[in-house]
Amino acid sequence: MIALVAWVAWLGLAQGFYLPGSAPTTYRRGDAIPLLVNHITPTVFSDDRAGTDGQRDKERYLYAYDYYYPRLHMCRPDKIEKVSESLGSIIFGDRLHNSPFELKMLEEKSCVALCEKTVPAEDAKFINQLIRSGFFHNWLVDGLPAGREMHDARTNTVFYGTGFELGRVIRGTEDRNQEEPGEIELQTRRVLQPGESVVAVPYFINHFEITVDYHKRAEDELRVVGVSVLPRSLQNPVGDKCANSGNGLVLSETADTKVTFTYSVRFHESDVSWATRWGKYLHVYDPKVQWYSLINFSLVVLLLSSIMVHSLFRALKTDLDRYNDFNLDNEFQEDYGWKLLHSDVFRSPSKTLLLSVFVGSGGQLFLMSACTLFIAMLGFLSPSSRGSLGTIMFVLYAIFGGFGSYLSMSTYKMFGGEKWKVNMVLTPLLVPGIIFATMLLMNFFLVMVQSSGAMPFGTMLAIVVLWFVLSIPISIMGSLFARKKNTWDQHPTKTSQIAKQIPPQPWYLRTWPAAYIAGLFPFGAIAVELYFIYTSIWFNTMFYMFGFLFFTFLLLTLTTALVTILLTYYSLCMENWSWQWRSFIIGGIGCSTYVFINSILFTKFRLGGFVTIVLYVGYSLLISFLFCLVTGTIGFVSSLWFVRKIYSSIKVD
Repeated sequence: MIALVAWVAWLGLAQGFYLPGSAPTTYRRGDAIPLLVNHITPTVFSDDRAGTDGQRDKERYLYAYDYYYPRLHMCRPDKIEKVSESLGSIIFGDRLHNSPFELKMLEEKSCVALCEKTVPAEDAKFINQLIRSGFFHNWLVDGLPAGREMHDARTNTVFYGTGFELGRVIRGTEDRNQEEPGEIELQTRRVLQPGESVVAVPYFINHFEITVDYHKRAEDELRVVGVSVLPRSLQNPVGDKCANSGNGLVLSETADTKVTFTYSVRFHESDVSWATRWGKYLHVYDPKVQWYSLINFSLVVLLLSSIMVHSLFRALKTDLDRYNDFNLDNEFQEDYGWKLLHSDVFRSPSKTLLLSVFVGSGGQLFLMSACTLFIAMLGFLSPSSRGSLGTIMFVLYAIFGGFGSYLSMSTYKMFGGEKWKVNMVLTPLLVPGIIFATMLLMNFFLVMVQSSGAMPFGTMLAIVVLWFVLSIPISIMGSLFARKKNTWDQHPTKTSQIAKQIPPQPWYLRTWPAAYIAGLFPFGAIAVELYFIYTSIWFNTMFYMFGFLFFTFLLLTLTTALVTILLTYYSLCMENWSWQWRSFIIGGIGCSTYVFINSILFTKFRLGGFVTIVLYVGYSLLISFLFCLVTGTIGFVSSLWFVRKIYSSIKVD
């Protein structure tokens, strides 16, 4: 009850819980519509999505910058104010501020001067590099991201892409024989003359044409249902010139450049209701790929299940009937295979303490993942509630510390561990400590490049305090309850004092080859979804296909359990009784290794700079490690259930 009250209280403070459709804002003519600005983030595309005249720079950066970062020289309001944020938003650097843009319902504006800035040459180099690397603006209007209006040729639908470019890279030609930089001829498709070269020119966006879609519920009752921005680069955006394309604005890297920021606002009445306004943003480019993936690996799971039911359980039934049908009138023939291991199969493995801590932490992560995906699948984590996903994950991970410690202590007690106090302390500290230390190290590099993704010291301190106040007491209670009440140490068979020698094993049943062979099946079940997850993590795209992801998670769980049980049975038939670490490694190492390799192969572009490489590799290793704990725990627990089940069915004196 205490944990439940603390959970609800924390959700209220963090503003991380949202019921879709529960908080619409109704405007009247002339009411102010706040336009909030977020960080400048990298994205998948570095130029116009059409890509016919643009050149994509393959070098990418994976950290964001604050919108009001001094070197960006963005227009500022008289007083910069932060908007209240959830814990998840703070952790992921998703921070909102007010802006100098003035939007009033149904009051259209044309070429309004926002401010004038002077960009030094050094800062121009920095901005041009961000343009080449595909950085995007991120604005928020009435909870909706301001994006670009885009067209999907496959489905012939119009949708809004989140965010819009900081600048555009346009191809052009330049005379290399001139001593001074020559005029650049843009968008040419002619044969190059001697002395000319193709250059990629970064054009800085300084004019914003904002279109607000509104839905009219009644007379003077209006609601915002869409926001799009047409960004333009204008050299002299004043007066009527904003209406013309004019000359593009190129920031000089050799001298100061004066930049005039302007914006226009227009309103468009829409038939889209407020309840369905996210439909234009939540666009699936190719849903057939995900459907094919789910169907294919559902068939794989069914095939594995059929193999187990037909061969494994059929063989087990025959073995058990023969083993238990003891007739004194007939000559007794000693059996062979897995039945001979009844006095060794529950023997304590080496490094029991570490195995139990890993199993407990994996179980904690498994429950957190399953519950988060289930809640998100039901629609309780709306994309308009920014940071709610991260907040829910943190809170559930802390709450399920009790289950993780219960599982860890039960495993340790089952194998006869004597240092139960060490287990009770290590379980809530070891893996969370690894996670926190990794984030602290990555945060150091983010601070070094002055990224907006760096967590403030106060936030990190608050996380530590919350962990010690909320999770550790729950974990201790889980450990004490398992030590007193759990009965896993009552094995179906007795363990002999002398361990049976394990005969030589075939190469494909040895632990590491078996792990990488078995890992192919669960990895195949999640390979497609990994692409969307990594795109969402690294390029600030919106992930919302939680139904697909939840079903994929179920496939992953079932596939991992099936292949691990199958290999555990075959190893027991080969008289290999050391299934404990083996089942954890087979379930975890193979699939997590493929996840890490996939994350490296996912980078079809050059990572920009040392810090980006460190961030990408560091977080990829952390994700793979946590993935190993989850799937390793699935393998261990399923093998434990299987071993106890079959050995409780035989008669042994």
